[in-house]
Amino acid sequence: MVDSPPSNPPKAGLPGDLAEATRDEAALTRFLRGLPGIDAVGLEQRAASLAGRAVKGDAKLRAIDTAIGMVDLTTLEGADNASKVRALAAKARRPDSRFPDVPRVAALCVYPDLVSDAVAALRGSGVGVASVATAFPSGRSTIRAKLAEVELAVESGADEVDMVIDRGAFLAGEYGRVFDEIEQVRAACAPAHLKVILETGELGGYDNVWRASWLALLAGADFIKTSTGKVSPAATLPVTHVLLRAVREWRDRTGQPRGVKPAGGIRTTKDAVRYLVAVLEVAGPEWLTPESFRFGASGLLNDLLMQRETQLDGHYSGPDQVAVDL
Repeated sequence: MVDSPPSNPPKAGLPGDLAEATRDEAALTRFLRGLPGIDAVGLEQRAASLAGRAVKGDAKLRAIDTAIGMVDLTTLEGADNASKVRALAAKARRPDSRFPDVPRVAALCVYPDLVSDAVAALRGSGVGVASVATAFPSGRSTIRAKLAEVELAVESGADEVDMVIDRGAFLAGEYGRVFDEIEQVRAACAPAHLKVILETGELGGYDNVWRASWLALLAGADFIKTSTGKVSPAATLPVTHVLLRAVREWRDRTGQPRGVKPAGGIRTTKDAVRYLVAVLEVAGPEWLTPESFRFGASGLLNDLLMQRETQLDGHYSGPDQVAVDL
């Protein structure tokens, strides 16, 4: 849309109003600014109400196993290296060596230069390899540099790419620039799946989160993701409700399923179960799969494993009995 002819052919495969929104920046802006506002009070009340729902017994064990299978086990630190990636890959394959029936996680998420190490360590396991890209976490770089990161990740074997949007451009109302960048990353990362990180803690309110969700979906996101985990606040239940509502409405209007990934600040089994209840009630049971919902987390898995043992054996396992992340 930016630096392009005034009007482009609308995207094929979308219903009329959504296709028209992709024609040019003016049409996209009209569509996004014409979206109905979010009732913040109602949203937060519903999120709090659902968060209070009790899940116990066999249902809790099923929820724990479901959550384990949705974890994107993540390491995104400056001290990351091949040895740490290999150790986490072993944990991703078999989260608790004492219990072989524990589900494997969905994916291991690393920086682009460590994708090849993750791919080698996970080959044949069924665990995916995800890579952040596009100048994570700030998103501040040239499009050429961002696309080079994407290409490195995909050429190294990444199954999924987690990109960050240009929040500065979005907040300035340059929706076409953000749209174009997502489209370019979408093209560069094929056939890998694309997760678009909105960094909701920087967007300034639920209405902007709603607009950013629709922008990302229109531009080709397979998943919309709350946060990098490097900004506070990161994932919250009300914000995740907004993203879940967006993908549900997108599916209802287009027939195309899309996923949601909350990331950052989800550390306990209680947290995870609350998010699963939100998925069920806001989006629907068909989203309760790793293909449609993920947790971006580093510490969550250990608590899920400890609580799983509690459900099975009736006593709480301390962290010294669960392999911790290196």
